[in-house]
Amino acid sequence: MIATARPAVAALDQRLAQLEPVLALAPMQDVTDLAFWRLIHRYGGPDVYFTEYFRVYATSVPEKWIVRSITENSTGRPVIAQLIGNDIPALVRTARFLETLPVAGIDLNLGCPAPVVYRKCAGGGLLRDLPRIDAILAALRAAITIKLSVKTRLGFDSAAGFDELLTVLARHSLDLVTVHGRTVAEMYRSLVQYELIARAAARLPCPVLANGNVHSAAHAYEVVRRTGARGLMIGRGAIRNPWIFAQIRQLGRGETPRLPTGREVLAYLHALCEATATPELREQSHVQRLKKYLNYIGLGVEATGRFLDRARRATSRAQLFHLFAEYLEHDSPLPLEPLPVPLGQRDLLAGEHR
Repeated sequence: MIATARPAVAALDQRLAQLEPVLALAPMQDVTDLAFWRLIHRYGGPDVYFTEYFRVYATSVPEKWIVRSITENSTGRPVIAQLIGNDIPALVRTARFLETLPVAGIDLNLGCPAPVVYRKCAGGGLLRDLPRIDAILAALRAAITIKLSVKTRLGFDSAAGFDELLTVLARHSLDLVTVHGRTVAEMYRSLVQYELIARAAARLPCPVLANGNVHSAAHAYEVVRRTGARGLMIGRGAIRNPWIFAQIRQLGRGETPRLPTGREVLAYLHALCEATATPELREQSHVQRLKKYLNYIGLGVEATGRFLDRARRATSRAQLFHLFAEYLEHDSPLPLEPLPVPLGQRDLLAGEHR
């Protein structure tokens, strides 16, 4: 095993051996980067981080800013490097390079639902080509000595082939599989099929993480109970509520999860603004970047949709700060669970959130 990777692998092994649910932060491209890792770690943070995906093709070079999220990770928690692509030699080359870094494992993305990705037969698009998945996993398993995992959806436009997918995954001595309980075509708009995640947890010889719509500590334990999963991967819910990992642990200890006050959420938003700012980023670009987070946070602030609408229309940090203060300068608890915010059918957030 590559020497630099050993501590990270040992840390993940230790976490998997414990009884509490393993908690992972879902990789979200251009959102859950190193700056966000450092920020969410202040609120308790997950047990393991997954990088944004490295785009892998014949002439690709691992993105430097994602490499830095590995080499400059100061959270003390293990990191798994995620790959997306279908070129087997390039995937093997990239995985072997990443194995020399302090990562706990390599993860293959089989779930990204972005059309720009799946149209190239990568991410969720690979679910239309199970023989190619079989070949990729065989090559990666033979190439690396650290952990190998997969993040997948149920299928491309149907879950009818999910059992066949599980058969392919079971062949390759995987160390972890994360299942998002929707198809690629469903994006985030349908109910999560937790019963199929349960099927994966029962059939696969490795631990399974459940992914999709985990919106509170109570719901987290309900998902674990329903699926038999070893743990949870949370993305949008953790952006909306960075306390969620700490709240899950509190509930696991028999404590009542502590809800943040409006002012604490306000402080989180200011910290998010600070964390995402860089010297070379113009204010307009920074505001647009913040909106990627506010799209999710806005669903947990108030139910009319006014906060979300005004956040989307803001053109300056001053406008955002004024909006934050207007809604959050209070000491009442704020669950930050998704509210029935009215959204148009074509809105990128339209769909099921609970």
